[in-house]
Amino acid sequence: MILHSDANCFYASVEMVENPDLRDQRVAVCGDPEQRHGIVLTANYPAKRRGVKTGMANWEALQACPDLVVVHPHYDLYLKYSRLLQRIYRRYSNQVEPFGMDECWIGLPYDEEDAICIAEEIRQSVREETGLTVSIGVSFSKALAKLGSDMKKPDAMTVLGRKDFREKCWGLPVSDLLYVGPRTTKKLLGLGVTTIGQLAEMPSDVIARKFGKNGLMVQAFANGTDCSAVAPVGYSPPPQSIGHGATCTRDLEDNYSVWLALDELAQDVSHRLISNECKTRVVHLYVKDNTFCYHEYIAPIHYPTQSAAVIAQAAYEHFLSDYGWAKPVRALTITATKLERWETPVQLDLFGDFEWSDRRNQLDRAIDELRTRFGRDIIHTACHCKRPTLLATDKCETVKMPGPMYH
Repeated sequence: MILHSDANCFYASVEMVENPDLRDQRVAVCGDPEQRHGIVLTANYPAKRRGVKTGMANWEALQACPDLVVVHPHYDLYLKYSRLLQRIYRRYSNQVEPFGMDECWIGLPYDEEDAICIAEEIRQSVREETGLTVSIGVSFSKALAKLGSDMKKPDAMTVLGRKDFREKCWGLPVSDLLYVGPRTTKKLLGLGVTTIGQLAEMPSDVIARKFGKNGLMVQAFANGTDCSAVAPVGYSPPPQSIGHGATCTRDLEDNYSVWLALDELAQDVSHRLISNECKTRVVHLYVKDNTFCYHEYIAPIHYPTQSAAVIAQAAYEHFLSDYGWAKPVRALTITATKLERWETPVQLDLFGDFEWSDRRNQLDRAIDELRTRFGRDIIHTACHCKRPTLLATDKCETVKMPGPMYH
């Protein structure tokens, strides 16, 4: 059996444990407006009952709940409590797979009855040892265990067994299912699919034609036929993409400012490619303008690379040719995809300069080694000398995306 444990209102709950004066208040953990991240990251249940929602602007949350107590995030504390939770889970299994900071799958070699007993022990241990609460889903598949942990909150347990999972979850909205996001939900709605059961009963050839292998994967989730295993403790799946995104400290209104921001982002992407011994063939650039509209550009690279300069230049060329400057730029993200192992042989051709590409990779690996040994500030690209950063660096989020499930 598989458990999925989800800490309730994690950031807000940690803040209330650390500061007991907050326990009887309506609390929201919010980003810093001065860093242009003024949105609600999470809220406790009293605040949610007054209409405060994740992703809501701070001012909207305060309008909905005038007595809301706003707390800025303390990520070091959240990481500490995340490790405490995982330490508790590892008492019961050597199969513990994190899914974000506040969620984990736990694989158990037991039947349903024993798994329910262990889930109850975990809930009690978490409450007594950390002051937090968790909701746990118990099922025979990862996707259904995840669904179960979302069905009852807070501090609850839901069991979805082989005999009754259809009765319990097929009537739920299809958007409740793992990896069915807003875009997929909209496409499914166009096919008349609104519930998990309708997705489960759709002809597989239609799903494959419309959504490809990912569509078949979520249909398997709906039918309870997915057999993905929980990863063992310490397992780190190879990344499928590596990216870095940030909101800018001000709206960018000229090409050179965009170049400076892209170069900063590319430095981080390059470092993570090198750390993971990967190289990329395709760069995705995501641009959010000041009206919060997104624009995506895809830049293939002739020879796979780890070089920050090559990654930044590929993204910048597509920005120059395609953006058009209808609106100023608010945020940028660079994501490297089509990853290969560093040692993978490269097919040469007559149209690329492999020697230059190889030298550029070796240079960036040397720069990364210097920064690892002596600190990030030991060496800079010249364009950043004596210039303030254009990125809200203390709130940048690095995205390292593994495959959807571990097999």
